[in-house]
Amino acid sequence: MKSHHSSLSMNKRIFTFFLLACFSLNGLAQTSIQSAEITFVFVSKKVEGSISGFKSTSIIDLENLSNSRFSGSVTVETLKTGNFLRDWSLKSGKYFNADDHPVITFHGSSVSATDIGFTVMGMLTIKGKENPITIDFTQKENKLLGTATLFSSDFGIDIKKKREDNKVEVRLEFLLE
Repeated sequence: MKSHHSSLSMNKRIFTFFLLACFSLNGLAQTSIQSAEITFVFVSKKVEGSISGFKSTSIIDLENLSNSRFSGSVTVETLKTGNFLRDWSLKSGKYFNADDHPVITFHGSSVSATDIGFTVMGMLTIKGKENPITIDFTQKENKLLGTATLFSSDFGIDIKKKREDNKVEVRLEFLLE
């Protein structure tokens, strides 16, 4: 009897180990964002810049994208275009209003696969105004490369009079953990 009991006990331990290993391996597919480099171009002005102060609570499951959750923010005060006076002006109340709206946030609502990567749809909040945005991502090794287009005038930031002249192309490079 003792050998039968110890055999059952051993089988239970092996089965438990197998289940733990499966759940642990499944967890390896999930990752988060370790760091980010975010750059942009105001197209009509041909002004390039960057923004930092990135914080994220994103969880990315590259094997099952529907399990992924994208959420993050950047700090307006970190906006840089290579021109001190322009940066100061952009952070002022007339444009980004860093004093009253110090953070730009994004909350993803859906993630779907594409032929070359995946698309994240969500809401972007700049200067207190929330608008939908789509970010297209590709993966290169342990990095996600994203692109999005927005119009600053949709967020109350009128660089030019016409909406199409307020086009901003955004590039994101996320280093995964």
